[in-house]
Order: sequence, then C-alpha cells, then structure tokens
Amino acid sequence: MPGALTGPVMSTHQTYGQHARAVLTLGLPLVGSHLAQVGINLTDAVMLGWYDLRILAGQVLGGMLFFITFIAGSGFAWAVTPLVAEAEGRGDTTQARRVTRMSLWLVALYSVAMLPVLLLAEPILILLGQEPDLAATAGDYLSVTGWALFPALAVMVLKSHLSALERTQIVLWVTLAAVGVNALGNYALIFGNWGMPELGVRGAAIASVAVHVVSAGLLALYVTRATPEHQLFRRFWRPDGEAFRTVFRLGWPIGLTTLAEVGLFACSSLMMGWIGPMELAAHGIALQIASAAFVVHVGLSNTATIRVGRALGRQDPFGLRRGAEVALAISALAVLLTVVLFLALPGQLIGLFVSPDDPVRDQVIAIGARFLAAAALFQLADAAQVMALGLLRGIRDTRVPMLYAGISYWVLGAPCSYLLGFTFGMGGVGIWLGLALGLGMAGAMMMARFWTRPLPLPGAAPA
Repeated sequence: MPGALTGPVMSTHQTYGQHARAVLTLGLPLVGSHLAQVGINLTDAVMLGWYDLRILAGQVLGGMLFFITFIAGSGFAWAVTPLVAEAEGRGDTTQARRVTRMSLWLVALYSVAMLPVLLLAEPILILLGQEPDLAATAGDYLSVTGWALFPALAVMVLKSHLSALERTQIVLWVTLAAVGVNALGNYALIFGNWGMPELGVRGAAIASVAVHVVSAGLLALYVTRATPEHQLFRRFWRPDGEAFRTVFRLGWPIGLTTLAEVGLFACSSLMMGWIGPMELAAHGIALQIASAAFVVHVGLSNTATIRVGRALGRQDPFGLRRGAEVALAISALAVLLTVVLFLALPGQLIGLFVSPDDPVRDQVIAIGARFLAAAALFQLADAAQVMALGLLRGIRDTRVPMLYAGISYWVLGAPCSYLLGFTFGMGGVGIWLGLALGLGMAGAMMMARFWTRPLPLPGAAPA
C-alpha cells in the first residue's frame, strides 16, 4: 500500500485464514446486534402493518424523520470506534476513556438542540407535501419517540466503545434483549392486550422509548462493572477540551456522510408519498427488508474499522491491508446470498408485513416485490460504499468521503430518482433505480480512495 508507515513496525503477519477467523469472531456479534436492531424496527413495521396499513405509512414518515435526526448525531458516537481502537492498539487506556466521555457530552448537547425539530414534526411534514392525516400520525408518533433521542445516541456511544474494546458479545445480548422488550411493549400497547389501553402508533412510540432507556442503562452498568480500568463515568462532569475537539473533528463528517445517504432514502420516501399511501407502505416494507440485508455489511464495516484502527495503532500496514481484503471478501459473499434471496422470494418476504385479511394485500405485495427486485441491483454498490467507509474511518479519513457522499447521493442519486420516477414515468421502480445509481458512484469513489491514499502516522490529525 502506498505511504507505508515509518518507525517500528510490529506486524503479526497473519494468514488470510487467521484474518478471516478474527473478522468473523469480532464481526458476527456485531452483525447480530445490527440485525437485532433492525428487528426492533421490523417489529414496529409488522405489528403496525397488521394494525392498520395507513397508520404504518404515517409511522414510516415519523420513523424516517427520527432516524435522520439520530443518524446526524451518530457521527459523534461512531467516531469513538476508530479512536478507541487506535488508542487500545497503543495501550493508551486514558485516551480511550477521554474520547468516549466527550462523545457522550456531544450527543447530549446535540439531543437538546434537535428535540424541538422532532416535537414539531407535523407542520414540517405538511410543508414537505405530505398528506395531512399521514403527517398527523407521524407527529403523534414523534411527540413520544422524540424523547428517546439522547438514550438512543448514548447506546450508540457505549456500543462503539465496547466494540472497539472487542467486547462485542455484550453488545449482541443487550440488543437482543431490546428486541424482546419492544415486541412485548408493542403487543400490549398497540393492540391493547393484557388489559393495557389500545394506543396504536403512540403505543409503538412508548415501547421504543422504553427500549432505548433500558438498553442505555444496561450498557452503562456493564461498562462500569466489566471495564473498571477505564473508569468511564468517574468525574464525568469535568470538561476535556482536547478530547472534545478530537471527537468533534472526526465525528461531524461521519454524521454528515451518513446523513447524506439516509437523506437520500428519506427523500425517496417523500417522493413515494407523492405517488400514494399504498406505494409508500410497500416502499417502507421493502426498505425494512433491504435494511436487514444492509446491516450485515454495517457490522462487517464496524469490524473493518476496529481491525484497521488497531493495526494503525501498532503500525502494521501489512496486517491492515490483508485484514481489509478479508473483510471485503466476506462482505461480497453476503451480497451474493442477499441477491438470491431478494430475487427468489420477494412475495413471501413482503407478505410477512401485511395481514392475510387486508383487502389490498395482493397489491402491496406486487408493488413491494418490484421494489425488492430493484434493491437486488444495488446490493453490491451499497455494500462497497459502507465497507469503504468503515476502512477509511479506521485510518481517520472522514472529510473527503463526506464530499464523495454529497456528490454521489445528491448530485446523481436524488435527481435521477426524480427523473426516472416522475419525468420518465417509471414510478416507484424509477425512484429505486435512482438510488442504485447514487450508491454505485459512492462505492466506486470511496473504494478508490482507500486503496490509493497514503496511510496517516498515528497521532496525526484526521483527514
């Protein structure tokens, strides 16, 4: 790789097989935790879809706005992973503690600033051209879920910290517990079971808040007891300007990069809402399924960030390159399996989200199956861009990828979705094909960036 590190090199010279075992040992619990997180969203979608498809369409809009807000702040949480991984690679426990604390400070400040946006969601969505009843449902959902923003972001910070310490099993188990809490809460509060009031979309929102609060509490308890050497919450109130600036510099480009991609999908949901509620509901279902496949690569991308960060901390460019190659190969295998599934069983997958007695079931399945076929086209591109981002974050390169994301998603992707969907009359399928074009460009540009740029020296400022 160009730009080899200077100074003492401590390469372990692991074989490809050893790297693969290391990636899978670290990565499978992360993949499982991300799938479990998607399981929370899937539970909401399935139960609300069985409750009322129009309520589901409104929740899709509300969930989209919450997710956008959440993702924009998550950059400060994701910055913890490469910073802690590199610090641990150097044996610097103090720096690992400092950056994690200041990440929690940053997400707290961000949550306070963004809460009014979530509480005023209904008029915002009406201004964006959504039907008033759908906007009202979304606003009702966010009036409760908005209060979950800080605990949700705190969960992300603690998960990133523990993942960088290679303690991924606890991340998996806490997320699985959250799925159970959410399912039970939804069953009781959406439908009014077990003597509870029937609250519909507000019931789903209350369950979501409970999930995030419980998850944050469990992870904080584990960090305190299982990693006492980090003393994460000791003198938590004391500011640390240097660590605060380090996390901020690395984190804001990560947040904006992810926001650019999530914003593209949110824009596709808005466009789908212009077509009609049935298309929007089918779109929401197809996105849930595609997201379940995507987070496999997110877990592998997180693993790549950790492996690369640790290799950088111990100045091991050979191990860094070989580990990257192995992570990409495993991601490519997952892409192949996903494409086969989307093309072979689209009707069965969509049908899981719609009640057998719903009069529009067949129409929603037919529309959603077409969207899944389009999603199969961009699986490789989507995997490539998120894996490249993970590798680049491991070497603390976040600003140039942010520019690539803006160009790919908003100069190419969003305009093509509109042109194909409306100008050329392709409807919802055209919108999904526009997504594929934007993701394809991002994947190509970011992969080229990782494999051609010089490696930074440990302790250098982020790119």
